[in-house]
Amino acid sequence: MPAISSQRSITEMPMPSESRYTTSSRMWIGWSSFVFALLQSVCSLLMAMAGLRLLIGVTSLVLSAQATVLLDHLHANGLRISMIVLALIGAVLNLITIAQIRRLRSRPAAQWRQAPLPQKKLRAERLQIALSVATLALIALEECFHLHLFGHL
Repeated sequence: MPAISSQRSITEMPMPSESRYTTSSRMWIGWSSFVFALLQSVCSLLMAMAGLRLLIGVTSLVLSAQATVLLDHLHANGLRISMIVLALIGAVLNLITIAQIRRLRSRPAAQWRQAPLPQKKLRAERLQIALSVATLALIALEECFHLHLFGHL
């Protein structure tokens, strides 16, 4: 039995995976395989996006051709003039209403019952004025461009 005592028992022998790989090398292998899989996924994603880009490009080309037809219909004089008139009436009425409110608020007869205006209400009035002025400026700009491009209002 001396031959048996010189050999290691099965429980003392290191497992093949334990003898060759340490914990840090196993982590390195795990992370590197993850990174390679991630890179391959990014490559697949980019290839799919290239096909999607082609589809988007073709679709946008088709839609841009149709959009010009739609814009021509929207820019027809009947529709264009009616939208401009409605925008002009709305902006002017808004400015007249705010001017009337401010005029009535500043009259001496209304001073005794007036409470100080909250900042929120003042900001809302200023925003309405700014939007009305911007609307009037856009109308003027559109009409100038239309006159320049088409020669008529």
